[in-house]
Parts: sequence; C-alpha cells; structure tokens
Amino acid sequence: MKKLLIAAALVASTLPLAAQQETVVDGVAAVVGRNIVKYSDIERSYAQVRMRQGVADAQKNRCAILENLILNQLLIHKGEVDSIEVTDDEVNQNVQYYLKNDLRQYGTREALREATGFTYDELKEQYERMIRNMMLAGRAQYQLTESVTITPREVNDYFASIEADSLPMMPERYELSEIVIEPTINEVERDRVRTQLAELRERVLQGEKFSMLATLYSQDPGSAKKGGELGFFSRGEMVSEFESAAFALKPGEVSPIVETQFGFHIIQLIERRGNTVNARHILITPQVSGEDMLQARMKLDSIADEIRAGHITFADAARRYSTAANAKQGGKATNKTDGTPRFDKAAIDESYYNVGITGMSEGQVSNATAMKTADNHSAYRLVRLDKVYPAHRANLTDDYDNIYNAALAAARQRKLAEWARHQASITYIRLSDEYKDCVFENLK
Repeated sequence: MKKLLIAAALVASTLPLAAQQETVVDGVAAVVGRNIVKYSDIERSYAQVRMRQGVADAQKNRCAILENLILNQLLIHKGEVDSIEVTDDEVNQNVQYYLKNDLRQYGTREALREATGFTYDELKEQYERMIRNMMLAGRAQYQLTESVTITPREVNDYFASIEADSLPMMPERYELSEIVIEPTINEVERDRVRTQLAELRERVLQGEKFSMLATLYSQDPGSAKKGGELGFFSRGEMVSEFESAAFALKPGEVSPIVETQFGFHIIQLIERRGNTVNARHILITPQVSGEDMLQARMKLDSIADEIRAGHITFADAARRYSTAANAKQGGKATNKTDGTPRFDKAAIDESYYNVGITGMSEGQVSNATAMKTADNHSAYRLVRLDKVYPAHRANLTDDYDNIYNAALAAARQRKLAEWARHQASITYIRLSDEYKDCVFENLK
C-alpha cells in the first residue's frame, strides 16, 4: 500500500519557491466536493520530486501526487466539519518562520520578489493559506488515527510478513552514558558584560546608530551582519524575557539590559505591525573563564579515575556530579534525532565528534572532552560506551522498538486508507481528461 503523504504533499503543492516555478497553462485537474486541485498544484509537487530523486514514470508520479492532493482536500473538509481548531497565532508563528528563512536566503524583500515572483505580502497570504490547511489536515489525520494501537502479536505478525531478503540492514549503533560539568559564569564576567552593554546603550542614546554598533559588537552571528535586525516576529517565537522587553518598546526606543539563556541584550524596536514587531539587538554572551574550564576538566579527570578504579559506578557519578538534564537517569544519552538511546555513526559524528566513540570498547570511559551545550555554553564531559550493536539485518530481539513503530505506522496507514476510500465513495470527485485514467491505490 502506498503511504499517504498528507502534509508533505500539501506543503510541496503550495510552497511558492522559485525552484518550483514552471510555465504551466493552469486549469482544474480535479474537483473534490466544492474544492478544486489545479494543474499548477500538481506541477509544483512534481518539480520537487524530480529535483530530489528524478522521475522514471512522469504520469504515474503525477497521478500519485494528485491522489495525495485529493486526500488532503478530504482531510481539510473533515477538519472544517469537525471544527478542529487552528488558531491565528499558531498560523502566524509558522508564517513568520518561513518568511524569515526566505528573507535570510534572499536578503531583501525585492530580491525575494524577483526570485519567487510574489511580493512579500502575497507570499505571506500564500503561506497563511498553506499552513492553515496543512495544520487542519494534519490534525484531522491525527484525530482519525490516534486511537490505533497494536499488540505484541501484531508486531510479530508484521515482522513475519516481511520477506527475509527485504529486511533492512541496521547500521552499527551505540549506547552511551555521559557526565557533563558546565562551569558557572562568575559574577566578575557577568558584570563586565553588563558594563559593556550599558556603555553601548549610552552611546545609542547619545546619537550613535544602533545598527552600526550591532555590526561591530553583537555576538549573534545571524543578525550582526544585518545591523542586529531580526525581522518581524510574533509572540511565542522568542524566549520570553526577550519577547516581553521587545513588545514593551515604542519604535526607536532602546530597552534596558535584558538577560536570557543566550546572554545579555539591548533591544531597539524598529516597527510594530499588527501582532508582530521588527527589532534589532546587540547580544553579548558572558564567557566562562579559562580557570573555571580547567577546574571542570580536572574534576572530570578525577571522577574518571574513581570510576576506572571501581570506587564509584558511572551511573552514580552522573547522578552525583553531572549538570546535564539526564543526570537522574545515570547519564544515559538520548539520540536527539529519533528519541532512542541508540546512535548510529552519523549521530555520533554530529554530537560526539571529538570523543572517539567508534574506537572505544564496551565499558570504556573517555577522557574529559570539551563540548557545547544546547544553549551553546562551554562545558566538559566524560562518555562511557555502554554497548555496541554490530551491523545486522533487522530482528525482533535487537530492533523491537523500530519494528513496533513501523507496524504501528502501517496500522494507522490502513485506518487512514479505509477512511479515505469511504470518503471518496460519498464525495463528488471529478477528474480532468488528462487524469481520468489514473489508477489510485487508496481511493478505490
């Protein structure tokens, strides 16, 4: 059974990127109830598929895209009938995310218009429609499938239904534990940063340009080169302390010093537009002293010696000394990509590139190595290689969680396909001559 790519198809069909634009004589490819699917909707998605992987059978792929677009329309209709809520704030947060990315890519609104063929406001309207429909379809799909559960017997049956030669090869994977010590920033350094920002704020109040000082002194690499300008954002997009200060300002006004998890800021409001504001800021992040970092490293080296000598277990040492959020779990590391405790080589290279995990043996504890926390703070850590899972074909013993998730997804897919077939049977659907010979897998 072909997977129903509901949200993905909807996004790709409406996303107005330059790379998707082709000369298409537009028209109605399908009528679904009171809604339509345009030829251009199909062609935009088709262009995305062709760019990613090439296309061997163009018409077959266009038919598959059309089927997904029809399914999206059915889900959107269900969301509207069931009064599924999608708030303006939720939509706006996502719209601003896309628009900020576009402006970051193209630099100016004029360059964005030249690249996409749409003005900023036209693009904003398209994103609003796209995202509202995407969220409505996604929530309707979730409502349909959230109650689906499977038993261990069904997991076994699903696994047994896969031919041995078709079972995927699982790469070598690793389970890890870690002890992290993040030194605290001393008050001398915090006072230094506050004093520097106070001086910069005073220079702005005396008439110097905020944007010039941001370019020279701000430690936010994304905005410093733009004079500290962040672009329009709404409530919920920034950390609360920054957001509260920015929304309290009048255009041109400069905030007092604001502390967030990223450091200390001063903020200048540029413009307020409805429920959004555009602001610029100067960020300076206090740095941990070299002495404090050295003490953290020496402490971890001492802890490692105690663990290797058998005086304390790694898990107990993590609970006692680690400053990381996983300390209570004995330092067990979690792969941020899939939420499991296992890491493949790519995940190791991303998160533990300087530890040398792949050269360690089970139970071995690394030396203290430098790292950056999720908040980009400097720290040191010890890492223990708990277990190595050699590369192998998937099996129920080593890969039960993966197989369970695949079996659950398949069960939810069947539920969604059953619903789609029923809805298609009671909904007026008419295809244009170009698509009347399409063979749909889930709308039979």
